[in-house]
Amino acid sequence: MELPHTDIRYIAIEGVIGAGKTTLARMLSERLNARLVLEKFEENPFLERFYEDADRYAFQTQIFFLLSRYRQQQELFQADLFHNVLVTDYIFDKDKIFAYLNLQDDELKLYETVVTAIEKNIPSPDMVVYLQSSVPRLMSNIKKRGRKFEENMSEEYIKDLNEAYNYFFFRYKNSPLLIVNSTEIDFVGSPEDFENLYQEILRTSRAPVEYYNPPVKKLKTTP
Repeated sequence: MELPHTDIRYIAIEGVIGAGKTTLARMLSERLNARLVLEKFEENPFLERFYEDADRYAFQTQIFFLLSRYRQQQELFQADLFHNVLVTDYIFDKDKIFAYLNLQDDELKLYETVVTAIEKNIPSPDMVVYLQSSVPRLMSNIKKRGRKFEENMSEEYIKDLNEAYNYFFFRYKNSPLLIVNSTEIDFVGSPEDFENLYQEILRTSRAPVEYYNPPVKKLKTTP
């Protein structure tokens, strides 16, 4: 399926843990008959231990993610005879958000040495969609999906991460960026919400950075 009236061929969905980026990436890829590439967080053997003891396991967790993401990015544009469009649920650049938030000074210096050596050949998306959400909504989504290794995730960590994401994306310039106010949106349960967001993502003639606030829904009243 061709994208309607646009040259976008690589869409990346981003957001804090619990924002719904993987769900939206799946829905978009199905609608567009696109190739879907998801971050393989479950393959990181240090992740569960990181949430139990962040100070001890932050560096191992970060380096594993960095190299895993790099390897996956190198495979993004291998020949694909069945899909013209690519949708991912992360961008490589976001690795630095976690590094700067979780690593100590000496660990960060080593991390920066590694990432500087490998980031030059990373492809940039044609469009990045950042699902910006509130901490209460993120915590609710995390609790609802019930992943075992996220049981000990603190609200304070999500708050710090949310602030770090906002800081990063308010200064992001590597690709056209759509910042979506996703606190009140329900693109899973509401076909109208998904359709509106879908049309906004594929809209032509856009600025380098744009904001999308979903339409306010009218409350039903009884006569």
